[in-house]
Amino acid sequence: MRLLINLALGVVFGIGLVLSGMVNPAKVQNFLDVAGTWDPSLAFVMIGAIAVTAAGYAIVLRLGQPLLEPVFQIPKKTDINAKLVVGSGLFGIGWGLGGLCPGPALTSLLLGATGTLVFVPAMLAGVVAGTLVVRALHKPQTV
Repeated sequence: MRLLINLALGVVFGIGLVLSGMVNPAKVQNFLDVAGTWDPSLAFVMIGAIAVTAAGYAIVLRLGQPLLEPVFQIPKKTDINAKLVVGSGLFGIGWGLGGLCPGPALTSLLLGATGTLVFVPAMLAGVVAGTLVVRALHKPQTV
């Protein structure tokens, strides 16, 4: 049952990405190009997403317990550290250069968009490389 609910939510999310234009790298890059061919329409997508998320949190947290899990899994960390800043910076640079982030990239791949045939494997390679770098940096020193 849980798998079907997650699949349905993923399909709704993918449809939203397609309808909003988030799967079109040119539209995303034009939104980020404030000094050139700026397209502010994605700002409305973001405002809508923030409104839906805020309303969702307000409603769901009043339930006391999730429907399909024993407890809510809400992040507890609030500190800003170098790992967060560097990671979000790299994410933003990749989003700006490629015009895609993971959700829209996977949606575009399922739609058969040819640009994602290069982007998604490169994204996955970046995830693996990043994981290996973090593991190497946090490996305990032996004497």
